[in-house]
Amino acid sequence: MTFDHASVRTTLKPWGRLDLGPWASNQRHDSPVGEISFEYGEAEGRDRLLLLKLLFTGETLSIQVHPDDAAAKSMGMESGKSEAWYVLAAEGGAQVAVGLKRPLTQLEFRKAAIDGSIEGLLEWQQAAAGDVFYVPAGTVHAIGAGLVIAEIQQRNDTTFRIWDHGRSRELHIEQAIAVARMEPARSRKLPRHITVERSELMSCPFFTLERLDLPADTVWELTARRESWALVIAGGGTIGSLTATIGDGFFAEADRADIRVGPDGIVLLIATAGSAPAIGLLREVPAKDPSKPGPAEATSGRAGLNVNPSRLPGALL
Repeated sequence: MTFDHASVRTTLKPWGRLDLGPWASNQRHDSPVGEISFEYGEAEGRDRLLLLKLLFTGETLSIQVHPDDAAAKSMGMESGKSEAWYVLAAEGGAQVAVGLKRPLTQLEFRKAAIDGSIEGLLEWQQAAAGDVFYVPAGTVHAIGAGLVIAEIQQRNDTTFRIWDHGRSRELHIEQAIAVARMEPARSRKLPRHITVERSELMSCPFFTLERLDLPADTVWELTARRESWALVIAGGGTIGSLTATIGDGFFAEADRADIRVGPDGIVLLIATAGSAPAIGLLREVPAKDPSKPGPAEATSGRAGLNVNPSRLPGALL
């Protein structure tokens, strides 16, 4: 049974940023940081199904593709890599690309990859705070500059680079051709509300991503029956005995904990290893006698960018 803070691992990337505020405790760096990965128990050799990251883009990332389960296993890996992005912050004009504008033959794809024209064949979309994008394995994709993204993925970081904007890193064009879907991305359903406080952002065969918007000075019980990763994206409070502020990550499995919400409310992203929202994940704890102490106050965490809940579409169920 586990409910604990996740540790963080910072990775330098040529396309990263120096300023990570407010999403990291160490907000300023001398070299560009591209990723913060959240980890728990890896030193003990435990297998995890999912990986939670923060991405910070000062430049456009490489155009790339990831293998699906079948391709990955043929290469000796445990799984492929499907992923989802939740946009935490975006500069004006920021874009992401998911899939191709039109189907391509292998010959067309190879030529476009070699001369760089593949960039113009991607389906680029505007990205703003609160947007959600699903990138199934095999989908050709890219992330533009000026974004902070929370990414949940299958736990495999195998990436085949198709074009890297003139950087000197290795390309993997033939491997990409072997695993890429050379077509537009498949459509997906919109996010939906499960309850007023709980929203399903997306589900796929490998994980479900939800957003919890909990009002100020309330208490909730969170029950994680399967592998779960949570990230505080606004507000603050406590989870069990642990402080929860912006940028904090948590790992939970076969355990439960009370969330005591601070005076500014709290917003959490939570990803679970399952293809549908978990039943009984969240319930409000009835208010105690007013003569007894109420929920512990908590600060709203590191001040910074606001998250815009109004961008979440869907019908209230």
